[in-house]
Amino acid sequence: MVKLSKRMSKALRHDPGRVGLSLDPAGWVPVSALLAALGASRADVDEVVATNDKRRYELDAQGRRIRAVQGHSVGVDLGLVPVDPPAVLYHGTAERFVAPILAEGLRPMGRHHVHLSPDVATAEAVGRRRGRPVVFEVAAARMASEGRPFFRSANGVWLCDEVPARFLRRR
Repeated sequence: MVKLSKRMSKALRHDPGRVGLSLDPAGWVPVSALLAALGASRADVDEVVATNDKRRYELDAQGRRIRAVQGHSVGVDLGLVPVDPPAVLYHGTAERFVAPILAEGLRPMGRHHVHLSPDVATAEAVGRRRGRPVVFEVAAARMASEGRPFFRSANGVWLCDEVPARFLRRR
């Protein structure tokens, strides 16, 4: 299931053309097309959607289309609307990225948005994927008060265009 989830992520977030898929403007693709492109069964794809710990994928109301809910590097419009964030959000990273983040802030780095977590534990888990984790506190409400929009994806990940260094504090 992990291998299939990674293949789905690549196909639905980063390189759909590699497996012969074409996402619609909102990132949807017919489930039947995804199954054919990946050589997967419907039961396996449904299991990945239901059990993915990050809830990366969603099916439409009829169960005929599927998309990734955030994290795209290809052009899609997920139809997200600005939402007032909590006072503080968190960003997890690896120790080796701390100096550039403190100098330049957080940038989307090839994705559409910077990804922020609602809690420290999630941010630590994200940071741990690439080494010793470091968590930054993001003064989200202060950013929003200065006119910077925030969005919340269907899986609870908070998104923004960038986080200037002045809004960051290392925990």
